[in-house]
Amino acid sequence: MTDLLTIGETMVSLRTPRAMRLGGDAHLSIAGSETNVAIGLARLGHTATWLGAVGNDEPGRLIQRTLRAEAVDTDWIRFSDTDFTGFIAFDQPSHDITRVSYHRRGSAGSTLTAAECMKALDAVQPRLLHVTGITPALSEITRGATLAVVQAAAANGVQVSLDVNYRARLWSREEAAAALRELLPHVHTVFASDDELDILTTADDPVADLLQTATEVVVTAGSKGAWSHTTTGTRHSPALPVTVVDSIGAGDAFVSGYLSATLDNLPPADRLTRATTSGAFCVTALGDWESLPTRQDLTLLTHAQGTALR
Repeated sequence: MTDLLTIGETMVSLRTPRAMRLGGDAHLSIAGSETNVAIGLARLGHTATWLGAVGNDEPGRLIQRTLRAEAVDTDWIRFSDTDFTGFIAFDQPSHDITRVSYHRRGSAGSTLTAAECMKALDAVQPRLLHVTGITPALSEITRGATLAVVQAAAANGVQVSLDVNYRARLWSREEAAAALRELLPHVHTVFASDDELDILTTADDPVADLLQTATEVVVTAGSKGAWSHTTTGTRHSPALPVTVVDSIGAGDAFVSGYLSATLDNLPPADRLTRATTSGAFCVTALGDWESLPTRQDLTLLTHAQGTALR
């Protein structure tokens, strides 16, 4: 058994601290919303499994090696001899403005099948299944795979979380709405930014509408903080006052903290606290996941900036 199973595409990432057109050194790493969450949970002391397909190439091996180093179970990676590992490029033309270029169309990640997902679900028996709105946007195959595994998990008593994670370069809001609304009857926890709720519902009160099927709806709003809504009430947690270096990955860090606290059976207010703390750690350094906290790190942001711990 594992605490978390997540599915999706992970890519090799190239990152430059300035406009990429100027050349210079680039940092090579990996990036993927679902693996960001898996790494976050593993660092917080949970067991996490990632299922995905990569090319049988050096970029694919980098993904495998990095996840293994972060204690994420990689037994369910498929290496494709016919498809390539996708990659993503980040550059920063100015402070905390990040430009993203995808090179993923037709990648191995877009070939993940329902059969693979069902086999992994049966084998690892997770407590939580986490999916995002990115995976069903990759292809009709991955859309079907996402729906099948979400339905099966919910039918077997596994809590399912969905992070909308809308990507306009992958599909339209209308396409996203059609696919993600199929998932909602089977989802326990919904994560969405305040400008993504209309993708999930056209109701005048979107949160109340979503709570007709979901147990909790978590809404993020950047520097304004985040809200957790359940049928018993609403809680708010402000964003922590930190210096933002790179906001990429903050949403995934938030989700990993929230799901960690969920696995620890903490109440909603404490889930929000751990989530906002994890998100704050993420934005203080470059990279999608590199600065995610361990459990021992969680109290560090209670110290004043500039503190030296001796």
